[in-house]
Amino acid sequence: MDAGFSTTGPLRIVICPWLAFGHLLPYLELAERLASRGHRVAFVSTPRNLARLPPPASPCNVDLVPLPLPRVDGLPEGAESTNDVPDEKRELHWKAFDGLAAPFADFLAAACADDGRRPHWIIADCFHHWAAAAALDHKVPCAVLLPTAAMLAAAPRQQPLESEPVEAAAASVLGQAAAAVRLAVPRYERDDVAPSYADDCASGMSIAQRWFLAKERCTVLAIRSCVEWEPETFPLVEALLGKPVVPLGLLPPSADGGRRRAAGSSEDHVTLRWLEEQPPDSVVYIALGSEVPLSVEQVHELALGLELAGTRFLWALRKPAGAVLDNDDALPPGFQDRTRGHGVVTMGWVPQISILAHAAVGAFLTHCGRNSLIEGLLFGHPLVMLPIFGDQGPNARQMEAKKVGLQVARDDDDGSFDRHGVAAAVRTVMLDGEARRGFVAGALKMQAIVADKERHERYIDEFVQQLRSYLPTDDLTTATPNSS
Repeated sequence: MDAGFSTTGPLRIVICPWLAFGHLLPYLELAERLASRGHRVAFVSTPRNLARLPPPASPCNVDLVPLPLPRVDGLPEGAESTNDVPDEKRELHWKAFDGLAAPFADFLAAACADDGRRPHWIIADCFHHWAAAAALDHKVPCAVLLPTAAMLAAAPRQQPLESEPVEAAAASVLGQAAAAVRLAVPRYERDDVAPSYADDCASGMSIAQRWFLAKERCTVLAIRSCVEWEPETFPLVEALLGKPVVPLGLLPPSADGGRRRAAGSSEDHVTLRWLEEQPPDSVVYIALGSEVPLSVEQVHELALGLELAGTRFLWALRKPAGAVLDNDDALPPGFQDRTRGHGVVTMGWVPQISILAHAAVGAFLTHCGRNSLIEGLLFGHPLVMLPIFGDQGPNARQMEAKKVGLQVARDDDDGSFDRHGVAAAVRTVMLDGEARRGFVAGALKMQAIVADKERHERYIDEFVQQLRSYLPTDDLTTATPNSS
């Protein structure tokens, strides 16, 4: 065995997350948890993305590795994260992303040339087909990160690569169960997913093809989930994808983790001062993530729905597409005057974890991104759910089935919602006594899973053991755990 590949000492791991802060931050949490166990992590992204991250809690064991994002004509200068990219420039961002293949290959070749730096594993997001390819070239095992099991089970069973065999699970009981999950997908959500399979785009490669290439080239699949979180769909994933799937647990934010270490102190933030003046469980907190593309019209319907509901609210609003000014243009005329005293809207950074931990917050109106769900349920809040794209729809249906909250009513064909649907959902979750008690009980059951620190630390330990079990291996395409 190569002395550089000890299966008992610290591991050297490269983590390469997708260029979105909803991926960068939780996988920085993973890097920190691995580093706290003595492993050495190279955390790879672009320079501006790394500069905007909080400093690692274990700087001695986490190296931030910047790779320059290639310049693409038409892509705004400095647009490195998805949060920087206008909707109409998304394909150019994908093109730039694919251009990271060469600098990543150079980084890996240099690392593999030195036995003291040679990685034992690469952990790459599910779009990083070029990272998985480079790992294969250098005989470094690769774990590809998955979206939620709920999304995988709901995804259309298409075959974008001729080399991919038809999954045996499609005809099995598991395949039938996944088919039942897919039947629940509304039409507008299916329509939104369809472009992911189109390769007639500026980048020349569909999102689905990137994902299938990464899956085909990796050794194992890793998922930020666990069977306790999504027992309905988690058991389906390995059979559907045809490769070993290793759970990471939920990576809930730790006391010294990235989202705790915000820019500047959160203790005296204006939102927290306002919450101090509100009664317990009286405020619905609204945050639809940093990248949810609501239009001005949708923001107005949401605002007018909050006004109709009549509850106290704290809204972390992202400037909507089409808004020229700030709050005055983004919100309906007179809205802030009419809601002054029982509602606050802010368009700047907010200390979300501190807000969710506050006793005045009684519910969370969320887009159901994985980070937000985990953070909201960490504090046992019932949910008002307004999913917009990606894994958010499957996540919302999964949470609704667990009776932790209620989705805002949507048009099945185009996904539109109105103020009356928003008001009805908020009132039911916040004000309807019997319904609220049921949602609180459901949220507390999920809180018991999310807040179980020992459970999630155990998942990290088991993940590390799984990584060790694959070392060494000669054939990464058919790798099996090392039995020695």
